[in-house]
Amino acid sequence: MSDNLWDTWRANAQRNPNGVAIVHWVAGEEPLRWQWQALITRAEEYAHRLVRSGVRSGDVCALIIRHNPEFYPLYMGVVRAGALPAVLAYPNARLHPEKFRAGLAGMAKMSGLDWVLTEHELEPMISPLINDADGHRRIGVLYPLDETISDSTVNATLTDVTIDADTPALLQHSSGTTGLQKGVVLSHSTVLDHVRAYSKCLNLSNSDCVVSWLPLYHDMGLIAAFHLPLAVGMTTVQVDPFEWVVAPGILFDAIKSERGTVTWLPNFAYNLLADRVHDEDLEGLDLSGMKLFINCSEPVRAESHDRFRERYTPFGLQRESLAASYAMAEATFAVTQTRPREEAKRLKLSVTGLAAGTVNLAATGESARECVSSGVPLDGCEIRIVDDRGAEVAKDMIGEITLRSPYMFSGYRNNPEATQSALKGDWYSSGDYGFLHDGECYVIGRKKDIIIVAGKNIYPEDIEAQISRVDGVLPGRVVAFGVFDDQSGTEQVWIAAETDRVDHLQNGLRIDVVKAAMEIDITISKVVFVPPRWLIKSSAGKPSRRANTERILSMQSEK
Repeated sequence: MSDNLWDTWRANAQRNPNGVAIVHWVAGEEPLRWQWQALITRAEEYAHRLVRSGVRSGDVCALIIRHNPEFYPLYMGVVRAGALPAVLAYPNARLHPEKFRAGLAGMAKMSGLDWVLTEHELEPMISPLINDADGHRRIGVLYPLDETISDSTVNATLTDVTIDADTPALLQHSSGTTGLQKGVVLSHSTVLDHVRAYSKCLNLSNSDCVVSWLPLYHDMGLIAAFHLPLAVGMTTVQVDPFEWVVAPGILFDAIKSERGTVTWLPNFAYNLLADRVHDEDLEGLDLSGMKLFINCSEPVRAESHDRFRERYTPFGLQRESLAASYAMAEATFAVTQTRPREEAKRLKLSVTGLAAGTVNLAATGESARECVSSGVPLDGCEIRIVDDRGAEVAKDMIGEITLRSPYMFSGYRNNPEATQSALKGDWYSSGDYGFLHDGECYVIGRKKDIIIVAGKNIYPEDIEAQISRVDGVLPGRVVAFGVFDDQSGTEQVWIAAETDRVDHLQNGLRIDVVKAAMEIDITISKVVFVPPRWLIKSSAGKPSRRANTERILSMQSEK
C-alpha cells in the first residue's frame, strides 16, 4: 500500500484509468468529469511547470482560485512537486478586501509563504502584500491557470523530488475574522492513515460517491470531501460553494444526477436546505440511496436534524442516514463518528444540571436541552473530559474535551506559544466543552467566547475593536457575543455598547455600528445601547462577556 498521496493517486489511476475521479459541477452546465488517468497526467504537467518556475520541495504555496476545473490537478501538482498546498478563500462580496489582505499577511507572517498561485484578476490586490518597500518580490506569484501548458514546459525534471511518508503534505489553517491564526502541517502518512481509517469507519468503498459544496479552504471540504475520496478511489462531486449559498437545492441536483451516497454538512446547512428549497425543485429526487448526511458542527443541533428529516422524509430520506462527527484540523479531520446505519443518538438533559456541570436526564415537565451525540472515537483515538486543572472528571460530568490520536498534528507552524497551550504531551486541549456517555462524545459548546455564525468562527475581540472606533461609542466599552437563533440554525452576533448619546440619536448610531461591522465581514443582528459605566467589568478591568451577555439577555426577556 502506498505511503504517500501521489503514489496513492497514481495507483488509483493505474487500476481505473477511465473511471471518474472528480466531477466539477456548475449549475445549468454539463459537468466536467476528470477521469483518473487524465487527472494524473494533468497534475504531473502542473508539477513540471511549478518546478520549472522555481517551486521547490517544502515550499508553501497558497492557492487562491475560484471554483475551477483546473484547481484539482493544480493542487495535486503542488503535492507532486513536493511543496505544501494551502488553500485560501478567494475574495468575494462577503469577504472584505481588508480581511483578505490581513489573512494573507497573517499567513505569510505566521506560517511562512513562498508562492501564491492565483488568477491575474487578483494581481492589484496581492502585489502590495508580497512586494517589499522597493517593489521587489518577497513572495513568488504564479498564474498557472492563465497559461498554456506547452511541450517545453514539461521538460523540467522531477527526479530530484522525493516524497515519503513523513514528507509534509499540506498546510491547513484555523481562521479568525481578520486573519489566519494557526497553521497545521500534516504529513503524507498522517493524511492517508486518517482518511483510510475514516472511510473504513464509514463503510465506504470505491463504489460510493461524495457530493459536496464545502469550500476546500476548510478541513471539512479539503479532507473529508476531497482527500478521502481521492485516496479511496471513489468519485467526488464538487459543487460551487457560492452557487450553493444562493440556490441550496443544487446539492440535491448533484446527488440525483451523480447518485451520491455521502455528504458532510455544517449545522446551518440543514436549516437552509429545509427552508429554502421548493417542492418544484425536488421533482424526481430520491434520497433513499444516501447513506450518510454527516453533521460536523459543535454542537450538533437536534432541531436542525428534525427540520431536515421532516422536510425530506417524503423524498426517501432514511433516519439512520442522519449522522454526526466531531472533527478538527489538528486531528486531520474526524475524531469521532456515529456508528454506521445508526441515527445520531440524543439525550434530553436537565438545563439545571447542565448549568451545574452535570449530565442528568430531564424529568417530565423539567426544562431540558436535547443534546446530540457526535459518535464514538475512531480506532486509535482517545477522549478524556477534564476540569480546569486538567484532571479527568467523574463519569457524566461536563468538562473540556481533550484527545489524542494517531492522526494528530505535532504543533502549530511557527507558533510555539499556541502549541504549548494546546498540547500537553500527546494530549490536545480542544477548547470545547462536552461529556462522554455510553462511550459516545457529546459536544455542548465552546470553552471560550468564539461566536459561530453559519460555520464561521468569529472572534469577539475583533468586533469590539472595530465598533470601539465608531464615533459615539465609548472606546473599549463594547461587548460582542453570540445568541443562537432556532430559525436559522446558527448563532447571531449581538453587540452591547456604551454611549452617552440621547435616545433620538441612537438610530443613526446603530446604522454606523452595523456598517462598521460589515467592513470586517460581520453581520450584526442586534445592537443594544447602554449608558456609560453600565457594562460589568471583569477582574482584569475589561467588560466581562459572560456576565454582560447574561445581563443583556435578561434585560431583553423582560421587555
